[in-house]
Amino acid sequence: MKPLSSAHRATLLAALKDRFHRHMSRHEGIVWADVAARLEAQPDKLWSIHQMETTGGEPDVISAADTAGEYRFVDCSPQSPAGRVGYCYDREALDSRKAHKPKNSVMEVATAMGVNLLSETQYRALQRLGEFDTKSSSWIETPADIRKLGGALFGDRRFGHVFVYHNGAQSYYSGRGFRAALVV
Repeated sequence: MKPLSSAHRATLLAALKDRFHRHMSRHEGIVWADVAARLEAQPDKLWSIHQMETTGGEPDVISAADTAGEYRFVDCSPQSPAGRVGYCYDREALDSRKAHKPKNSVMEVATAMGVNLLSETQYRALQRLGEFDTKSSSWIETPADIRKLGGALFGDRRFGHVFVYHNGAQSYYSGRGFRAALVV
């Protein structure tokens, strides 16, 4: 993590504030000043949100977190973030590929960004706030028993419905990325 310059911090906070106010239905009852105070007090989390923003995630607050005073930011870009596509699921999957290896895995990129993949429950909750992944798909957190057998989960929205599917974890596609979640 590198600290953000004051100029980058100001630009990011302005973008987040603007998005927050344009999409009030995503976070009814939450006040921007409270969110901004949490962000300013946690430069490491602000850095992670900057990573979400610069890779095309369009992060926004979607709820208060389980702990009082915390907020959950999630990628709200209409399609899976363009700067995070074309990855397989994890290092094990990447190492298993003999040819045509992707440049990285979603789990490694998420860790480097300081964020988590959305769980299936979080992905479905996001889809209640709008229509996401109508032309793309997003890897989601995969339960250990599925991953142990070589699979990984992803979701999308097609035909007016949200679907969660499985694929080999070593798979990768130009239109499949991942959506991040971060509690601030």
